[in-house]
Amino acid sequence: MRVLLVEDDRMIGASVQRGLRRDGIAVDWVQDGSAAESALASTPYDCVLLDLGLPRKDGIEVLRSLRAKRNTVPVIVVTARDVVPARITGLDAGADDYVVKPFDLDELAARIRAVVRRREGRSASRIEHQGLSLDPVTREAHLHGELLALSAREFAVLEALASRPGAILSRQQLEDRIYGWGDEVDSNAVEVFIHALRRKLGADFIRTVRGMGYMLPRSP
Repeated sequence: MRVLLVEDDRMIGASVQRGLRRDGIAVDWVQDGSAAESALASTPYDCVLLDLGLPRKDGIEVLRSLRAKRNTVPVIVVTARDVVPARITGLDAGADDYVVKPFDLDELAARIRAVVRRREGRSASRIEHQGLSLDPVTREAHLHGELLALSAREFAVLEALASRPGAILSRQQLEDRIYGWGDEVDSNAVEVFIHALRRKLGADFIRTVRGMGYMLPRSP
């Protein structure tokens, strides 16, 4: 999962980025509204954490512009404006959730998982597919009840594929899901993760669609 954090307070931004990365979430961090719009125009995100009182362009303006472009990425407003009119304005502008500072990082991570889950049309946190069970909370994966030993990025690749069975995800799309800015990406990293997953899941569990990418076949 990849998140855009828009926060001008350096201490809060660094703390949130560090905490979410420990939960296996790739976090790109910008500190003003204009930089947020540039990031959103060039990178697909699973969720946006948006402060309101931003330099250069206010968070509400960023949110309204995002929705005017029909971008449906889930947005959680994260702000110190703990008054009802501000919450109403943010939600009416297109926010999916609202968190008031100071907040608990575990709760924030749970809210991120919840809005992403709703966007994917899932009601349950756990992802189930053909004997595979993924728990995004504990970052554990089981196949037919047996715990799989997966690295953080192997889990992220498998989670991306299992969240959308039948959909073909290209190498670039998978890289976008698991790497943030500044992460070193080997040219064959995705292929390495897919190979490792096939050894643990079975050679036919993940299908290669030549010239396009990878997919988990839909359940029969």
